[in-house]
Order: sequence, then structure tokens, then C-alpha cells
Amino acid sequence: MAELVFFSGTMDCGKSTLALQTDHNHAARGRAGIVFSRLDRAGEDTLSSRLGLKVPAVEVSAGTDFWQHVTDVLAGGGRVDYLICDEAQFYEREQVDQLARIVDELSIDVFAFGILTDFRTELFPGSRRLTELADKVQVLQVEALCWCGRRATHNARTVNGVMVVEGDQVVVGDTFSADVVAYEVLCRRHHTRRMTAVTSMHAHMSPTPLPFDEPARA
Repeated sequence: MAELVFFSGTMDCGKSTLALQTDHNHAARGRAGIVFSRLDRAGEDTLSSRLGLKVPAVEVSAGTDFWQHVTDVLAGGGRVDYLICDEAQFYEREQVDQLARIVDELSIDVFAFGILTDFRTELFPGSRRLTELADKVQVLQVEALCWCGRRATHNARTVNGVMVVEGDQVVVGDTFSADVVAYEVLCRRHHTRRMTAVTSMHAHMSPTPLPFDEPARA
């Protein structure tokens, strides 16, 4: 039975690598698939990983109709057994509905990969809808690490190394980028304190104030 599976995690946890591996595994067993991506770090019409691997992909835009695309392939005599949908957090709500319809009515497996929340810790619309509709939601087991060594749970946007919490939800960038606008994964503690790897070098961590006054000293 076909399934809609959503693989999620922070940036830098290997989602695109898993997407590439999933495509390879299914293709190696003779299954025919279509790879989709949107705003990939390597440019349009590409699915790439930070390990240097990449494959051609169909570029998704706000106007892409997954149902129409797949049924056109089938009507033309093509075969589709599965879809790989990377950067799925950027998909429109209606597009996720189309993916669910493809699973239910065409019995085609859909494997979606994306991050749950943006730099403001708010859910992306595509990720929200996938969480609502997916047959399975799987959190990737490869842990991204904060600069302090703790497990990274939040995605931070930085400008010249300084964390920002305002701006458009979607701005293309990458972790460990030399660009002015980049992204960094942080643990909850340092995301709350807006302390990035750069700013941590210029300030010492101060202990969290106690929620009560210290007793007066004699």
C-alpha cells in the first residue's frame, strides 16, 4: 500500500542525503520515480547534498501542480512508482494535498523531506500540512550539533554571524555559508539567547538569573 512519508529534522542533519539515498535504493530495484526539489542550494532543477552528491530534479514553484504533472506522465505512457520531494517545507498547502491525493488515488509512494520550523521557530506551511496528512512522520536520527556541542534543535538565520528574528520566512541560504545572510543550527538554549558561533567568541555565557532574590548577606 502506498504511503505519504515525511522525513523531518533541522538543517544540516542529512535530509537531502537521505532523499538521494532513497531515490537510489528504489531505482536500483527497478522502480521508476520522479525527483522534485525547490530552492536547492545548488540552484534550480537540482537535488543536492552537502556531501557533494546531486541529481537532476523537477523544480517546484508556487504554481506547480503535482497531480497534473504525474497524470500527464502516466497518460503519455510513462511509469511512476514513487516521488522524492525535497525541500518540502517550501511547498504550498494545496500542493501537499495533491501529494496525498497521488498516494490515495494512484497508489504512488511519496517521500517528502524538509525542516519543520523556520528561523523564528514557526512551522512552515508545507511542513504543517505534511504533519497533518502524512501516514508517517519520521525525525532523522542523525543529530546536527550546535556550536556548543549540544544537539541542535533550532534553525537560526544570521547576518554577518549575528542572529536575526525578523524578515521574510523564505530567504535562500546555507549553513556554514560565507554569505552575508546564512543559517546556523543551534540548541534551544543558544537560540533563545540568540548566541551564534560568532557572537559566542565575543561574549561569555552568564548564568541564568535565579527566579527569586538572593537572601541578604549579613
